[in-house]
Amino acid sequence: MSRRIEISEVGPRDGLQIERNFVPTEQKIALIDALSKTGLSKIEITGFAHPKVIPQLADAETVAAGIRRAPGIRYGAFVPNARGAERAVAAGIDDLKIGVAVSDSFNRLNVRMTTEQGMQAIDEIARVARGTQSRIVGGIATAFGCPYEGPVSRERMHRMLAQLLELGAPIVYLADTTGVANPDRIRRTVEDLRAAFPQAELGLHLHNTRGIGIANALAGLDCGIKHFEGSIGGLGGCPFAPRAVGNICTEDFVHMAHEMGIETGIDLDALIAVARQAQEILGRPLPGMVMKSGKASELHAMDAARVKVD
Repeated sequence: MSRRIEISEVGPRDGLQIERNFVPTEQKIALIDALSKTGLSKIEITGFAHPKVIPQLADAETVAAGIRRAPGIRYGAFVPNARGAERAVAAGIDDLKIGVAVSDSFNRLNVRMTTEQGMQAIDEIARVARGTQSRIVGGIATAFGCPYEGPVSRERMHRMLAQLLELGAPIVYLADTTGVANPDRIRRTVEDLRAAFPQAELGLHLHNTRGIGIANALAGLDCGIKHFEGSIGGLGGCPFAPRAVGNICTEDFVHMAHEMGIETGIDLDALIAVARQAQEILGRPLPGMVMKSGKASELHAMDAARVKVD
Protein backbone atom coordinates (compact mmCIF):
# COMPACT_ATOMS: atom_id res chain seq x y z
CA MET A 1 0.00 0.00 0.00
CA SER A 2 1.35 3.40 -0.99
CA ARG A 3 1.87 5.88 1.86
CA ARG A 4 1.00 8.83 -0.40
CA ILE A 5 -1.79 9.08 -2.96
CA GLU A 6 -3.08 11.71 -5.37
CA ILE A 7 -6.76 12.58 -5.65
CA SER A 8 -8.37 14.26 -8.63
CA GLU A 9 -11.55 16.16 -7.74
CA VAL A 10 -14.27 15.64 -10.36
CA GLY A 11 -17.25 17.21 -8.60
CA PRO A 12 -17.53 20.37 -10.74
CA ARG A 13 -17.94 18.19 -13.84
CA ASP A 14 -18.92 14.61 -13.04
CA GLY A 15 -20.69 15.73 -9.89
CA LEU A 16 -22.80 18.49 -11.40
CA GLN A 17 -23.53 17.11 -14.86
CA ILE A 18 -26.55 15.12 -13.70
CA GLU A 19 -28.20 18.06 -11.90
CA ARG A 20 -31.57 18.88 -13.48
CA ASN A 21 -31.55 22.54 -12.46
CA PHE A 22 -28.80 24.58 -14.05
CA VAL A 23 -26.19 25.60 -11.48
CA PRO A 24 -25.34 29.28 -12.09
CA THR A 25 -21.93 29.77 -13.66
CA GLU A 26 -20.72 32.07 -10.90
CA GLN A 27 -21.49 29.38 -8.30
CA LYS A 28 -19.54 26.79 -10.26
CA ILE A 29 -16.60 29.19 -10.43
CA ALA A 30 -16.83 29.90 -6.69
CA LEU A 31 -16.86 26.16 -5.94
CA ILE A 32 -13.78 25.52 -8.12
CA ASP A 33 -11.93 28.48 -6.60
CA ALA A 34 -12.66 27.12 -3.11
CA LEU A 35 -11.42 23.66 -4.13
CA SER A 36 -8.23 25.28 -5.44
CA LYS A 37 -7.40 26.33 -1.85
CA THR A 38 -7.63 22.84 -0.30
CA GLY A 39 -4.33 21.34 -1.47
CA LEU A 40 -5.81 19.36 -4.34
CA SER A 41 -3.41 19.03 -7.27
CA LYS A 42 -6.03 18.11 -9.90
CA ILE A 43 -9.54 19.46 -10.44
CA GLU A 44 -11.85 18.50 -13.30
CA ILE A 45 -13.72 21.76 -13.83
CA THR A 46 -16.12 21.11 -16.72
CA GLY A 47 -16.71 19.17 -19.93
CA PHE A 48 -16.71 20.22 -23.56
CA ALA A 49 -19.66 18.13 -24.74
CA HIS A 50 -22.50 19.43 -26.90
CA PRO A 51 -24.85 21.47 -24.68
CA LYS A 52 -27.86 19.56 -26.00
CA VAL A 53 -26.32 16.34 -24.66
CA ILE A 54 -25.24 17.72 -21.27
CA PRO A 55 -26.98 21.10 -20.73
CA GLN A 56 -25.32 21.55 -17.32
CA LEU A 57 -21.95 22.01 -19.07
CA ALA A 58 -23.10 24.58 -21.64
CA ASP A 59 -20.99 27.25 -19.90
CA ALA A 60 -17.68 25.37 -20.23
CA GLU A 61 -15.69 28.22 -21.80
CA THR A 62 -17.06 30.77 -19.34
CA VAL A 63 -16.16 28.58 -16.36
CA ALA A 64 -12.65 27.95 -17.68
CA ALA A 65 -12.10 31.67 -18.23
CA GLY A 66 -13.58 32.71 -14.89
CA ILE A 67 -11.71 30.57 -12.38
CA ARG A 68 -8.62 31.75 -10.50
CA ARG A 69 -5.96 29.26 -11.48
CA ALA A 70 -3.62 28.40 -8.63
CA PRO A 71 0.02 27.39 -9.22
CA GLY A 72 0.66 23.67 -9.06
CA ILE A 73 -2.90 22.60 -9.91
CA ARG A 74 -3.80 20.88 -13.16
CA TYR A 75 -7.25 21.87 -14.36
CA GLY A 76 -8.95 19.17 -16.42
CA ALA A 77 -12.07 18.78 -18.52
CA PHE A 78 -13.90 15.90 -20.16
CA VAL A 79 -13.69 15.90 -23.97
CA PRO A 80 -15.68 13.37 -26.04
CA ASN A 81 -14.37 14.19 -29.52
CA ALA A 82 -11.95 16.31 -31.57
CA ARG A 83 -14.25 19.34 -31.56
CA GLY A 84 -14.48 19.21 -27.77
CA ALA A 85 -10.69 18.90 -27.61
CA GLU A 86 -10.23 21.96 -29.81
CA ARG A 87 -12.51 23.97 -27.52
CA ALA A 88 -10.70 22.70 -24.41
CA VAL A 89 -7.24 23.50 -25.78
CA ALA A 90 -8.42 27.01 -26.73
CA ALA A 91 -9.76 27.42 -23.18
CA GLY A 92 -6.36 26.57 -21.68
CA ILE A 93 -7.31 23.22 -20.16
CA ASP A 94 -4.31 21.30 -18.80
CA ASP A 95 -5.69 17.75 -18.87
CA LEU A 96 -8.02 16.52 -21.59
CA LYS A 97 -9.90 13.71 -19.86
CA ILE A 98 -10.77 11.16 -22.52
CA GLY A 99 -12.72 7.99 -21.96
CA VAL A 100 -14.37 5.17 -23.84
CA ALA A 101 -16.58 2.47 -22.38
CA VAL A 102 -15.64 -1.15 -22.89
CA SER A 103 -19.37 -1.74 -23.34
CA ASP A 104 -20.82 -0.77 -26.74
CA SER A 105 -24.27 -0.22 -25.24
CA PHE A 106 -23.03 2.20 -22.62
CA ASN A 107 -20.75 4.03 -25.04
CA ARG A 108 -23.64 4.63 -27.44
CA LEU A 109 -25.69 6.17 -24.63
CA ASN A 110 -22.80 8.17 -23.21
CA VAL A 111 -21.14 9.69 -26.29
CA ARG A 112 -23.33 8.55 -29.21
CA MET A 113 -20.61 6.25 -30.60
CA THR A 114 -19.74 2.57 -30.58
CA THR A 115 -16.66 1.60 -28.63
CA GLU A 116 -14.67 1.24 -31.86
CA GLN A 117 -15.75 4.72 -32.98
CA GLY A 118 -14.82 6.04 -29.54
CA MET A 119 -11.34 4.58 -29.87
CA GLN A 120 -10.97 6.34 -33.22
CA ALA A 121 -12.12 9.57 -31.56
CA ILE A 122 -9.37 9.17 -28.97
CA ASP A 123 -6.79 9.13 -31.75
CA GLU A 124 -8.28 12.36 -33.13
CA ILE A 125 -8.26 14.00 -29.68
CA ALA A 126 -4.60 13.05 -29.21
CA ARG A 127 -3.76 14.68 -32.56
CA VAL A 128 -5.47 17.88 -31.45
CA ALA A 129 -3.52 17.89 -28.17
CA ARG A 130 -0.15 17.18 -29.75
CA GLY A 131 2.14 20.20 -29.63
CA THR A 132 -0.16 22.18 -27.29
CA GLN A 133 0.01 22.89 -23.56
CA SER A 134 -2.68 20.26 -22.99
CA ARG A 135 -2.10 16.56 -22.38
CA ILE A 136 -4.47 13.61 -22.57
CA VAL A 137 -5.43 11.63 -19.47
CA GLY A 138 -7.09 8.31 -20.14
CA GLY A 139 -10.18 6.65 -18.81
CA ILE A 140 -11.76 3.26 -19.45
CA ALA A 141 -15.45 3.35 -18.53
CA THR A 142 -17.47 0.28 -17.45
CA ALA A 143 -14.12 -1.37 -16.71
CA PHE A 144 -15.71 -3.65 -14.09
CA GLY A 145 -18.99 -4.43 -15.82
CA CYS A 146 -21.97 -2.88 -17.61
CA PRO A 147 -25.61 -2.63 -16.45
CA TYR A 148 -26.77 -3.35 -20.00
CA GLU A 149 -24.35 -6.09 -21.10
CA GLY A 150 -22.99 -7.57 -17.87
CA PRO A 151 -19.31 -8.67 -17.90
CA VAL A 152 -17.11 -6.78 -20.35
CA SER A 153 -14.48 -8.01 -22.77
CA ARG A 154 -11.05 -8.48 -21.21
CA GLU A 155 -9.45 -8.53 -24.66
CA ARG A 156 -11.07 -5.24 -25.62
CA MET A 157 -10.03 -3.59 -22.35
CA HIS A 158 -6.42 -4.68 -22.95
CA ARG A 159 -6.59 -3.20 -26.44
CA MET A 160 -7.99 0.09 -25.12
CA LEU A 161 -5.31 0.38 -22.44
CA ALA A 162 -2.59 -0.34 -25.00
CA GLN A 163 -3.94 2.41 -27.25
CA LEU A 164 -4.04 4.98 -24.44
CA LEU A 165 -0.50 4.14 -23.37
CA GLU A 166 0.74 4.36 -26.96
CA LEU A 167 -0.81 7.83 -27.21
CA GLY A 168 1.15 8.92 -24.14
CA ALA A 169 -1.51 9.04 -21.43
CA PRO A 170 0.45 9.35 -18.15
CA ILE A 171 -2.46 7.92 -16.12
CA VAL A 172 -5.38 5.72 -17.14
CA TYR A 173 -8.32 5.64 -14.74
CA LEU A 174 -10.38 2.45 -14.59
CA ALA A 175 -13.95 3.59 -14.05
CA ASP A 176 -16.64 1.72 -12.18
CA THR A 177 -19.06 3.98 -14.01
CA THR A 178 -22.27 2.45 -12.70
CA GLY A 179 -21.10 0.99 -9.40
CA VAL A 180 -21.14 -2.73 -10.24
CA ALA A 181 -17.66 -3.50 -8.88
CA ASN A 182 -16.73 -5.17 -5.62
CA PRO A 183 -13.34 -5.34 -3.87
CA ASP A 184 -12.47 -8.76 -5.31
CA ARG A 185 -13.27 -7.62 -8.86
CA ILE A 186 -11.15 -4.49 -8.32
CA ARG A 187 -8.19 -6.60 -7.25
CA ARG A 188 -8.53 -9.14 -10.07
CA THR A 189 -8.87 -6.47 -12.75
CA VAL A 190 -5.94 -4.38 -11.50
CA GLU A 191 -3.71 -7.46 -11.14
CA ASP A 192 -4.61 -8.66 -14.64
CA LEU A 193 -3.83 -5.30 -16.27
CA ARG A 194 -0.63 -4.85 -14.29
CA ALA A 195 0.60 -8.28 -15.37
CA ALA A 196 0.00 -7.39 -19.02
CA PHE A 197 1.07 -3.73 -18.80
CA PRO A 198 3.61 -3.36 -15.96
CA GLN A 199 4.55 0.11 -17.20
CA ALA A 200 0.99 1.47 -16.91
CA GLU A 201 0.11 4.03 -14.21
CA LEU A 202 -3.43 3.03 -13.27
CA GLY A 203 -5.99 5.01 -11.31
CA LEU A 204 -9.53 4.35 -10.06
CA HIS A 205 -12.73 6.31 -10.70
CA LEU A 206 -15.36 4.82 -8.41
CA HIS A 207 -19.07 5.33 -7.82
CA ASN A 208 -20.93 4.51 -4.62
CA THR A 209 -24.03 3.14 -6.34
CA ARG A 210 -24.36 0.15 -4.03
CA GLY A 211 -22.71 1.59 -0.94
CA ILE A 212 -19.30 -0.07 -1.34
CA GLY A 213 -17.40 2.67 -3.16
CA ILE A 214 -15.00 3.26 -0.25
CA ALA A 215 -14.51 -0.51 0.16
CA ASN A 216 -13.55 -0.64 -3.52
CA ALA A 217 -11.15 2.26 -2.98
CA LEU A 218 -9.57 0.35 -0.08
CA ALA A 219 -9.09 -2.63 -2.39
CA GLY A 220 -7.33 -0.27 -4.79
CA LEU A 221 -5.10 1.00 -1.99
CA ASP A 222 -4.24 -2.60 -1.10
CA CYS A 223 -3.20 -3.10 -4.74
CA GLY A 224 -0.89 -0.09 -4.57
CA ILE A 225 -3.06 2.26 -6.64
CA LYS A 226 -1.88 5.84 -6.10
CA HIS A 227 -4.38 7.79 -8.22
CA PHE A 228 -8.05 8.16 -7.34
CA GLU A 229 -10.94 10.35 -8.42
CA GLY A 230 -13.64 11.56 -6.05
CA SER A 231 -16.46 14.07 -5.91
CA ILE A 232 -16.95 16.68 -3.20
CA GLY A 233 -19.85 15.82 -0.93
CA GLY A 234 -20.45 12.61 -2.90
CA LEU A 235 -22.02 14.61 -5.72
CA GLY A 236 -22.82 13.07 -9.05
CA GLY A 237 -24.15 10.11 -10.91
CA CYS A 238 -23.84 9.28 -14.58
CA PRO A 239 -26.85 10.56 -16.56
CA PHE A 240 -26.69 7.45 -18.76
CA ALA A 241 -26.75 4.88 -15.96
CA PRO A 242 -29.95 3.45 -14.42
CA ARG A 243 -30.58 4.56 -10.81
CA ALA A 244 -27.28 6.44 -10.79
CA VAL A 245 -25.60 7.42 -7.53
CA GLY A 246 -22.64 9.76 -7.05
CA ASN A 247 -18.92 9.19 -7.03
CA ILE A 248 -17.08 8.24 -3.87
CA CYS A 249 -17.09 11.25 -1.58
CA THR A 250 -13.75 13.04 -1.71
CA GLU A 251 -13.66 14.26 1.87
CA ASP A 252 -14.80 10.88 3.26
CA PHE A 253 -12.06 9.11 1.31
CA VAL A 254 -9.43 11.66 2.35
CA HIS A 255 -10.53 11.25 5.97
CA MET A 256 -10.08 7.47 5.74
CA ALA A 257 -6.68 7.86 4.10
CA HIS A 258 -5.47 10.28 6.78
CA GLU A 259 -6.72 8.00 9.58
CA MET A 260 -4.68 5.21 7.98
CA GLY A 261 -1.55 7.36 7.86
CA ILE A 262 -1.68 7.86 4.10
CA GLU A 263 -0.67 11.32 2.90
CA THR A 264 -2.75 13.24 0.36
CA GLY A 265 -1.39 16.79 0.60
CA ILE A 266 -4.99 17.94 1.21
CA ASP A 267 -6.27 20.15 4.02
CA LEU A 268 -9.22 18.04 5.20
CA ASP A 269 -10.84 20.86 7.20
CA ALA A 270 -10.79 23.10 4.14
CA LEU A 271 -12.23 20.27 2.03
CA ILE A 272 -15.08 19.72 4.50
CA ALA A 273 -15.88 23.43 4.34
CA VAL A 274 -16.13 23.21 0.54
CA ALA A 275 -18.42 20.17 0.83
CA ARG A 276 -20.77 22.26 2.97
CA GLN A 277 -20.52 25.04 0.39
CA ALA A 278 -21.56 22.59 -2.34
CA GLN A 279 -24.48 21.51 -0.19
CA GLU A 280 -25.61 25.11 0.17
CA ILE A 281 -25.31 25.71 -3.59
CA LEU A 282 -27.57 22.77 -4.37
CA GLY A 283 -29.94 23.42 -1.48
CA ARG A 284 -30.22 19.83 -0.25
CA PRO A 285 -28.26 17.36 1.90
CA LEU A 286 -25.43 15.60 0.09
CA PRO A 287 -24.30 12.01 0.78
CA GLY A 288 -20.95 12.89 2.40
CA MET A 289 -20.75 11.77 6.03
CA VAL A 290 -17.63 13.40 7.50
CA MET A 291 -19.05 16.90 6.98
CA LYS A 292 -22.01 15.82 9.14
CA SER A 293 -20.37 13.68 11.79
CA GLY A 294 -16.95 15.35 11.99
CA LYS A 295 -13.51 13.72 11.95
CA ALA A 296 -12.84 10.62 14.03
CA SER A 297 -10.00 12.45 15.78
CA GLU A 298 -12.35 15.03 17.27
CA LEU A 299 -13.09 14.59 20.98
CA HIS A 300 -16.38 15.56 22.60
CA ALA A 301 -17.46 16.52 26.10
CA MET A 302 -19.37 13.80 27.92
CA ASP A 303 -22.33 16.11 28.32
CA ALA A 304 -22.36 17.07 24.63
CA ALA A 305 -25.69 16.83 22.88
CA ARG A 306 -26.31 13.56 21.07
CA VAL A 307 -27.46 14.35 17.55
CA LYS A 308 -28.57 11.82 14.99
CA VAL A 309 -26.71 12.16 11.68
CA ASP A 310 -28.79 11.53 8.56
